Amino acid sequence: MYTPGLTVTAATTHRVRRQLPIPGTVHVEVGQRVAAGDVVASTAMPGPVVPVNVARRLGVAPADVPECLLKDEGESLEAGELLARSPGFFGFFRQDFASPAAGTIETVSHITGQVILRGAAIPVEVPAYLAGRVVEVHPELGCDIEATAAVVQGIFGIGGETNGPLRRIAEQPAEAVAPSSIPDDAAGQVLVGGGRASIAAVRRAIEVGAAALVCGGIDDADLKALLGYDLGVAITGTERIGLTLVITEGFGDIAMAARTFDLLSSLAGREASVNGTTQIRAGVLRPEILVPVDSPTVEATAAAGQLEPGAAVRIIRDPYFGWLGHVKELPTQPHVLESQSRARVLVVETSDRGEVTVPRANVELIES
Repeated sequence: MYTPGLTVTAATTHRVRRQLPIPGTVHVEVGQRVAAGDVVASTAMPGPVVPVNVARRLGVAPADVPECLLKDEGESLEAGELLARSPGFFGFFRQDFASPAAGTIETVSHITGQVILRGAAIPVEVPAYLAGRVVEVHPELGCDIEATAAVVQGIFGIGGETNGPLRRIAEQPAEAVAPSSIPDDAAGQVLVGGGRASIAAVRRAIEVGAAALVCGGIDDADLKALLGYDLGVAITGTERIGLTLVITEGFGDIAMAARTFDLLSSLAGREASVNGTTQIRAGVLRPEILVPVDSPTVEATAAAGQLEPGAAVRIIRDPYFGWLGHVKELPTQPHVLESQSRARVLVVETSDRGEVTVPRANVELIES
């Protein structure tokens, strides 16, 4: 049985699609070379809507609201600026009403007496993310960018896209990442550690302004304390903790795979693109570190192969997500799971947590 694993490759042709959420303007053309921070497309999202019941505020009939307005549809005004004035009684006892928000008068209803204010448009810019060459343009939406790059996938991450030069902060793959490991001058850098990163180390990296931290493992309790909530199995990537965190191996005191550590160490000083977005269920998304390289040699290497007794594996779904071990048995007959469904399983023997039986689809091979 073929079981996919995490990609770790020194050079492969990698393509990314950069796309706007709504139609806008694409600023590049096919063949153009771009840097990671270049804006390749931009647009403006409609501003927020603020409904204001002017009829009720002024105590007039809804049909009289258009005559009370001091601004016409399409005109803009600032928060606190006079929006409407009631006619009063023989010119006396008039009431003024100031706009509660800045915006443009979009519609006026003589049926409900409501005025709809539309806030300022929200600019949206899409950066290239990966330095490379534009190979395809999607009119009004975005483009595809391609580059020869080293690709390292992690098992879990938080935080979105970021860029910065790689910097190794550990001498060995098993070296724990402590606060003292984080350099004072790490602002904007992608820090490559070794083994488990403590919560204090992550907070120190945030404090000095590091762009990202890549390490072998982290305690799930530390991750919860860092975020303030349990992530569960939902998609990540939208967290705003001050940096992007990529875990290459799993939860606990785990060393980074030697091949991963050596590859990232060899690329120190090069600009890296990092994305912590992770999705474990259908439509799997892996956190990634991409480093454009000049080598013309393209290889495609992944931790993948045949499941067999003794093979090192990582469990990639709850309730044992991130556990590491070795295949002990591969029962031939389907097994009845707790959900009462039937599936082919395997027995994983861990070094410190005993044996667990899981569906074969819930594991991936680890390159030795």
